[in-house]
Amino acid sequence: MISLRNIVVSKPVVSVFCGLLLASSTLFAYENPIIKGFHPDPSVCAVGGDYYLVNSSFHYFPGVPIFHSKDLINWTQIGNVLDRRSQLELTDALSWGGVYAPTIRYKEGTFYMITTNTSHGGNFIVRTDNPAGKWSDPTYVDIPGIDPSLFFHDGKCWYTGTTDNKIVLCEIDPLTGTKLSDVKTIWGGTGGRYPEGPHLYFKDGWFYLLIAEGGTEYAHKVTIARSRSIDGPYEGNPSNPILTHCTMAAQNNPIQGVGHADFVQASDGSWWMTCLGFRTQGGNHHLLGRETFLAPVEWPEGEWPTVNGSGEIFLNMPVPVTKPAEVTAHTQIPSVTSTSTSTSSVTEKVLDFSKDRCGHDWVYLRNPFMNNYSYTRKSLRLKSSGLNLDETHLSPTFIGRRQEDIFFSAVTSLTSEPTTSGGMTVFMDAGSHYDLFLEKGCLYLHYRLGELSCPEAVIPLNVDRVWLKIEGNEYFYIFSYSTDGENFFQVGQMNTRYLSSETASGFTGIVIGLFAAGPEGTHADFRDFSYKSL
Repeated sequence: MISLRNIVVSKPVVSVFCGLLLASSTLFAYENPIIKGFHPDPSVCAVGGDYYLVNSSFHYFPGVPIFHSKDLINWTQIGNVLDRRSQLELTDALSWGGVYAPTIRYKEGTFYMITTNTSHGGNFIVRTDNPAGKWSDPTYVDIPGIDPSLFFHDGKCWYTGTTDNKIVLCEIDPLTGTKLSDVKTIWGGTGGRYPEGPHLYFKDGWFYLLIAEGGTEYAHKVTIARSRSIDGPYEGNPSNPILTHCTMAAQNNPIQGVGHADFVQASDGSWWMTCLGFRTQGGNHHLLGRETFLAPVEWPEGEWPTVNGSGEIFLNMPVPVTKPAEVTAHTQIPSVTSTSTSTSSVTEKVLDFSKDRCGHDWVYLRNPFMNNYSYTRKSLRLKSSGLNLDETHLSPTFIGRRQEDIFFSAVTSLTSEPTTSGGMTVFMDAGSHYDLFLEKGCLYLHYRLGELSCPEAVIPLNVDRVWLKIEGNEYFYIFSYSTDGENFFQVGQMNTRYLSSETASGFTGIVIGLFAAGPEGTHADFRDFSYKSL
């Protein structure tokens, strides 16, 4: 769990934090990001004293990770919303395809998640009464565009989304996807490029429309408009944007690209915002993808909301506590359990594949061939599909977890058939990855960077079992091996910036993966895996 600690601050801070039974005169802090690593486009809903959050997943399977929290700070992954092929077809999906921008909402005992599969089918809704359980097969909504959202109000369900760089509105039936009104353009934003990610809220007699603008890069921002009528006209906030780091004041902030936000009201009445952003490293580069951040919101009755006082957020967030939480559970929600620890608090996670299984936080590339993944008495066996990590259409044999920290260490041990290429990878996408693997009695450090594909180092290594280690820092990935699990020898190091979003492009972040390639049917056996933040 993240520890809350006394701090001294000179700048004013706003709002309160729910769930902390603390004296009103004391300042405390939480750490951003609240969900680390590639977890973009957060959407959040509150049900009594419980909070649920979902993220985009792009070309990874299963799709749309879902998290649970009691305090908005400490989150536990309880599953993945889209966990079967009937929900999520990813053939041919590249790193900028697949699932975009989900929204989660709750209404009268049912959870709804709406999103876009940009590679197959478009916009769709899935439902459940238990967010940690199985969700329905998709119900498609015949409205073009991306970033769909649902808004329940006065007995009706309203769809908002982005079509042709405009925010559109339509009443729909959430059970059938049927359009119940014409699709109407309601706002075009403030003039920034790519107005998208809309969410509607009703407060104090006003309909508030929250969107993102500027593109999900350094100029990203959050803007807001309001209207007395749901279908407009919408008037923009004179103080827009309400959140951006594209300012002189924030130019040296280690968090950049903040945007794509969602509001949530806590059980004590306070308002909060989840948003995406990325942490820079090695200069103006980021490799972890867009992560999930939290900020307090001041929203006086009948007025515009403000985010953290200044429209800027920080890694360390001081928060004054003015009253104890008044946690009430108005609705009975099924209990949730998880095999995955909160991503915001993990310092080390160790898997022994003789008794452990990969949890909810592990992902495959596109739709996996599950016959190629099995747990034996001593190991996780990966069987080659005959495809390698450069594959862009189907699924190579690959399973991995998101890199969550700039400074980290990941270790595995394996045995491998001589003709199999079995090992670990630092994977951004099919055209950008660093691989450390065994093949034909040699240990290879190999890189793929666009059109360049070449071994960086080759070490003859005739052993039955080898330990592989990858360490990361601001500027380099460092690759090492061991034959006894204790004494490691460096193979080489590779520059981080070549895998960054600024260089490699794409919308995802680094995934540390285990893989098997080579002739179809050959295999590699992985005994264990550990990931440690440093």
